[in-house]
Amino acid sequence: MKTVGTLTSEQLHLFNSQGYLVIESFSTTEDVDALRKRMDQLLHGFDCSSSSSIFSTKNQQRTSDEYFYESAEKISFFFEEKAFDDDGKLKQPKELSINKVGHALHDHDSVFKKVSCSDKMSGILHSLGYKRPVIIQSMYIFKQPGIGGEVVPHQDNSFLYTDPPSCTGLWLALEDATVVNGCLWAIPGSHKDGLVRRFIRDDNGVHFDKPSPPYDQKDFVPVEVKAGSLVLIHGDLIHQSFENQSLKSRHAYSLHVVDTHGCTWAADNWIRRNVDPEPLYVS
Repeated sequence: MKTVGTLTSEQLHLFNSQGYLVIESFSTTEDVDALRKRMDQLLHGFDCSSSSSIFSTKNQQRTSDEYFYESAEKISFFFEEKAFDDDGKLKQPKELSINKVGHALHDHDSVFKKVSCSDKMSGILHSLGYKRPVIIQSMYIFKQPGIGGEVVPHQDNSFLYTDPPSCTGLWLALEDATVVNGCLWAIPGSHKDGLVRRFIRDDNGVHFDKPSPPYDQKDFVPVEVKAGSLVLIHGDLIHQSFENQSLKSRHAYSLHVVDTHGCTWAADNWIRRNVDPEPLYVS
């Protein structure tokens, strides 16, 4: 069946002008509940004694290891920095200690694959001009109450670079996201300034090719959304989220897509798959 675009001209104008777009009620309550229930099952089956890998955007060079690299083609579990006490033991149950699960849920779990590879997702990508899109990574993000870590200002194209750049983020809220529990914040229009820096993997591990420029927090606006809303994020948009100091979590399911038609995946990206991902469609 031929893929058709689903975004209106007004939605495309908004996305192109501000670098992000909120699509309310994108997913049904049933789909949202199915993703959350499936993640509960995956967490229940996770033996936390087998891994204590931490994810941090503040110390990504330090916390990147083989477990992180191999997660590109697996379902892997990453803890919050503040989940452990001084003796290296979890301070609370594992269900309240995980930062995220990634980076191939869309490949290996049927519930997540159904949502990730839906006609609705493909319709959006067709509207954005993708010819042969692939999902290059997927993440279930918990933003745990009290310890949900800060995500520093960044651009998705830094981490998932193609030549020319082609990354788009699709961020599905599984709970209401507010300024209280750590919603996204973005600098509208910042995607028009292009890519600032790249996140490189080489013989020395992973690192940015240049320091981050300073950002004025007054330029950021909150992107508060209800559960079931989808946020489209241009690959060059500057966005962030703050630490969740509230008593409520902020679960989300995030996909990143790149085009493989006329775009070349950079060999020095952190993701190095052994098997090329299947395209969602070809047009």
